[in-house]
Amino acid sequence: MTASTFRTIPVWLLASKIGSGKTPSGGAKTYLESGVTFLRSQNIHFDGLRLDDVAFIDRGTHAEMRGTKVRPDDVLLNITGASLGRVARFPASVGAANVNQHVCIIRPASGTDSRFLAYALASQPVQQQISSMQVGGNREGLNFEQVGHLRVPEVSAGEQRRIADFLDAETARIDRISAARTSQMTQLDELISAEFTETLVPGCLANPAGQWPWSWLPEKSERLEFVRLGYVARLQNGLTVDSKRDVSGDVVTRPYLRVANVQAGHLELDSVTEITVPRVVARRSTLQPGDVLMTEGGDLDKLGRATVWQGELRNCLHQNHIFAIRPDKRKLDGQYLAYVTQTLHGRCYFESTGTKTTNLASTNSSKIQSFPIPLPSVDRQRQLVRVLKLKLDRHAEFRGRLDRQLALLGERRQALITAAVTGQLDVTTAGRAAAV
Repeated sequence: MTASTFRTIPVWLLASKIGSGKTPSGGAKTYLESGVTFLRSQNIHFDGLRLDDVAFIDRGTHAEMRGTKVRPDDVLLNITGASLGRVARFPASVGAANVNQHVCIIRPASGTDSRFLAYALASQPVQQQISSMQVGGNREGLNFEQVGHLRVPEVSAGEQRRIADFLDAETARIDRISAARTSQMTQLDELISAEFTETLVPGCLANPAGQWPWSWLPEKSERLEFVRLGYVARLQNGLTVDSKRDVSGDVVTRPYLRVANVQAGHLELDSVTEITVPRVVARRSTLQPGDVLMTEGGDLDKLGRATVWQGELRNCLHQNHIFAIRPDKRKLDGQYLAYVTQTLHGRCYFESTGTKTTNLASTNSSKIQSFPIPLPSVDRQRQLVRVLKLKLDRHAEFRGRLDRQLALLGERRQALITAAVTGQLDVTTAGRAAAV
């Protein structure tokens, strides 16, 4: 096949089945710590399945959801949400599995190489088709009929195998480099976390001798004194949304910070909403520059990580699921406190005191106020903050370089796939050149 003879056919001609899964009748409450693998959209990636955040269901549910079972060599395509278009083959090594309603199962027909089909769906022309289709109002997605009518290159069975063999080898090389860069990024994050801990809580876990329940803390010393956070800061509760609240009198309309706007260590302010409330209610929940923000719940490994409000939005209010910690500026620097929450000590404290569910956890005001923090002088706190900011700047620079490399590797991967499946690249010649 050459680019000049490039022709396309609909996916349904290459498939014996096009369908999707569904969520168990009990929803997420039915997920288990072990059992039959239950795949969701976050598990589907172009370089294969990611099983580090997989859910499980019991054998009975697996048997009942007969139409959602996947087989080895089925091609799985994400059909909704932010991961729309991501595609991967299902390997036999996973064993029994089901998928939810956000994943489409494409079962190759006899004579169709499932590897080629997956590569074809990942190619640029097909991804452009997917991105141009929208259903269900503002929610991006595909239905089964649209999936079946996606057009992929028409390639003989023998040529499919040659293309797939070539791409298996070449994408494996790219994936190995990408994995190495991802590993470097993880090590970089671990390094900055260790530097935070050693700078602010030196000796944490190196010589654990603290009293129960803070056994990870170092032995008490003259240079490291811990103080309960509630002694040096005031905690302000947020605003509860109440549709029945009377807003006919002296009211104000203000920007309103929700949990989605407060991330671990940073703010997301692209989608801040507004709320109308009585002025007296707004006064009790108005943020001030220097407040340290912490969410009530979230991912277990991010619970307790705080960020400083710098007054980004004037007269901004905050939701009741966001705590605003207002330090006594004579005793505590807000940025110093935020950095302490990012240390190993902060993680150990909030993970050990949090109320846990599957992959999620929550805290409350009394636990936050009881957080033991090392409390040197304010001048010393600010000096440590300056040191850590310099380290963070270097960390961000190195991380940016790795991000750019990963982006280029991803672009190279798709360009190679597109060239091979559309005939722009002679895989026989290219394969011999690569072998040499």
